[in-house]
Amino acid sequence: MKKPVGAEKKRVKRSSGSASTAARDSGSDAPPRKQAVKKDLFQLFAEKVRDHKGLESRWAVMEQARVEYFRGKDFVSFIKNHPECKEILEEDKDLDTEDIANVLLGKNLLVRCDRVTKTLRPGKKKLSTWPAHLEIFRDDQAFSETDAFFAWTFEKRHPLWQTLLSFFWPVLTLAICLFPVYPHRCKLIVLYSCAGILLMILSLLFVRAVAYGAMWILLGKRVWFFPNILAEEATLKELFRFWPKKDEEEPPKWTSRLFYTVVAVVVVMLLRRHAPDEAARARYQRRMSNIIDDVLEWSPKLALSGLMENQPPVNITEAANNSSDAAGPDHTEEAEAEAEAEADLDETQGEEEAEDWTNSDTKT
Repeated sequence: MKKPVGAEKKRVKRSSGSASTAARDSGSDAPPRKQAVKKDLFQLFAEKVRDHKGLESRWAVMEQARVEYFRGKDFVSFIKNHPECKEILEEDKDLDTEDIANVLLGKNLLVRCDRVTKTLRPGKKKLSTWPAHLEIFRDDQAFSETDAFFAWTFEKRHPLWQTLLSFFWPVLTLAICLFPVYPHRCKLIVLYSCAGILLMILSLLFVRAVAYGAMWILLGKRVWFFPNILAEEATLKELFRFWPKKDEEEPPKWTSRLFYTVVAVVVVMLLRRHAPDEAARARYQRRMSNIIDDVLEWSPKLALSGLMENQPPVNITEAANNSSDAAGPDHTEEAEAEAEAEADLDETQGEEEAEDWTNSDTKT
């Protein structure tokens, strides 16, 4: 059956109209999608910059929460030295550093902070470079390069090794709980490894403190070797950095140095005078050796139930005979004398009972 031509023309017009409507709808939806892409790009840019080691940052406390922050001038120098990080912004890669930071602030990826303590402490020439306590900047949330701090507001993505480490901790805890049932050789390896690491750490801290005290007393310089060894937030490279930073504080007074010199000499003399003797040291070493041996030599086979099961049955009579034989001749004579005295006492009691019966029969 042949369809009329007018119906086909109407259908073509309707299809073209619907196509144009769909095109208008797609055109109207294009700007929101573009904005969403831009937002995701800035999020990716912020995550990339935060994970980069070139941007120096620290951790601080802001409103009862720990935040990671950086300085404005460090952000400017970072973008200047690493322009490849801006390639992720695509169309917005030509923006200035200040404009990029303002966009991050507008998207709440950053927040401008200010130091809590704004006055100099006694003996300080300038404020701390990296304050430990921050507060939100109350004025305009705009980027500034001079004495401005900016904290990340989003949660940092954890790398793969941290995820694997989170699964490793329960295994390590279980291994520590099962230490008593380890083989003896494994116990020795674990014990001496832990003792060696602990001794190394304590020795390093002691030598570090002695060097600091000696240089402070003799030269009036504050020199901490391995300055970041006790830092809470530091990379592995910073943790084992040997040479300290330049001392920017005022030198101590000679009276303070003299006072602490006298205190150090008195402490050393007291420790030398009241040091434990060889006998006390031997007793302490023996006591500690017994404790360590109890831990190393423990085994389920030596538990109380195992000991009771492994013991042979004991004959009480044989045990008494063996104990009497092992007592010696002196103990045997004493036992014989006690037996004779008991026999005499029994005879005397028997005679007295017989006399009582005889007297009672006579009276009757």
